[in-house]
Amino acid sequence: MTVPGTLLAIETSCDETSAAVLRRGAAGPALASCVILSQDVHRIFGGVVPELASRAHLTTLGPVVDQALAEAGVSLEEVDAIAVTAGPGLVGALLVGVMYGKTLARRLGVPLHGVHHLEGHLFAPTLEHPDLAPPFAALLVSGGHTLLLEVQEWGRYRLHGTTRDDAAGEAFDKVGTLLGLGYPGGPALERLAATGRPGRYRFPRPMLDTLGHEGPDRYTFSFSGLKTAVLRAVQASTDLDADRADLARGFQDALVAVLVEKAAMLVEQRDLPVLVLGGGVACNTALRDAATARLAGTARVVTASHRLNTDNAAMIGAAGWRRLSEGERHDADLEARADLPFPGLLTSPEPLGSPR
Repeated sequence: MTVPGTLLAIETSCDETSAAVLRRGAAGPALASCVILSQDVHRIFGGVVPELASRAHLTTLGPVVDQALAEAGVSLEEVDAIAVTAGPGLVGALLVGVMYGKTLARRLGVPLHGVHHLEGHLFAPTLEHPDLAPPFAALLVSGGHTLLLEVQEWGRYRLHGTTRDDAAGEAFDKVGTLLGLGYPGGPALERLAATGRPGRYRFPRPMLDTLGHEGPDRYTFSFSGLKTAVLRAVQASTDLDADRADLARGFQDALVAVLVEKAAMLVEQRDLPVLVLGGGVACNTALRDAATARLAGTARVVTASHRLNTDNAAMIGAAGWRRLSEGERHDADLEARADLPFPGLLTSPEPLGSPR
C-alpha cells in the first residue's frame, strides 16, 4: 500500500471547475488548497447548459489548477498522484477533467484514479472530521441525486433508498423557479423560507407512510407530487408576493421532514452511531438542524462545511486518496461516464454485516 505524498484533485462534473491539493498528514490527507470557480452564465438560462459548461471547463481548468498549486505552495513536479472525477455528471464536462488528468498523470509518470462523484461527497466530511469512520448512515442529497446509504466499511456500501423521480436538490430548484426565485433556486428558497410562517401551507410528506412497513419502498423517496402540490398552491394564490415566503416554508418543511425521518429510521433500525449529511442540499441549515434535533441522544450528525458540500475537488481528492492508498489505479483507458456505477454499492435486501 503506497500512500500519496502530494495529490492533485480535479472536479468538472457539472458547472463548477475545481482543483485541490492534498498532502500527507499525521491523521491522513490534509487539505492544502481548494479552488472552486462557478459558472454564473447558466443563471441566464435557468439551468445548466451542457455545451456551455464544457466550454467553460476547457477555458478555465488550466488556470484553476495553477491557482490550486500556487495556494498550496507546491510545483506540478512535486505532485505524485492525481484524482479526477470520472462520473456521474455531464459527459462533456467530465471529459474535460478526465482528459486533463490522464494527460498530467502520463506526463508526470504518477498514478491516477477516476473517482465516483458521490463517493467524493461521502468522503468530504473526513477532511474536517478525521475521526469519522464506519459504521454510519449517510444521506447524500444534491441536485442530481438522493441516496440513503449504510456504510459498514469504506468502499462497501448498502443502498437502502433512492428517489423515484426528482432529486431533493432538483425539487428545491424547480420550486424556486415556480416562486420566481431564479436559478439556482435552492439557496434563495432557503433564505425565503426562513421568513415564512410555519404551518400555513402544510404540503404532503411523500412516501413517509412507507416507513411503517417492511418492503422495498420503506426508504424510497419521491418529490414530484410535492412539487405538484406547490404548483397548485401557487396557481391558487391571489397574492403571490404575500404568499411566497409561506409557500417556501411549507415546501421546505415537507421535504426536510421526509429526508430526516427516513434517515433517522435507518439510524435507529440499524443502531448506527452517526448520520452523515452530504451533497449540496446538506448546506441547508433547516435540514442540518432538523436532523440534529431528531437524533439528539441517539446519534451524532456529521456534515462538511458548506464549501466542501458543494461540488469541489477537495472531496474528490479525499476519496481518491483512499482508493490510491489501497493500491487502486486507472490507466489511459479511464473513461468519463455519465452513468458511472457507484463502486462497492450493494443493493440486495439482505443487511450488510451486523449492526453495531
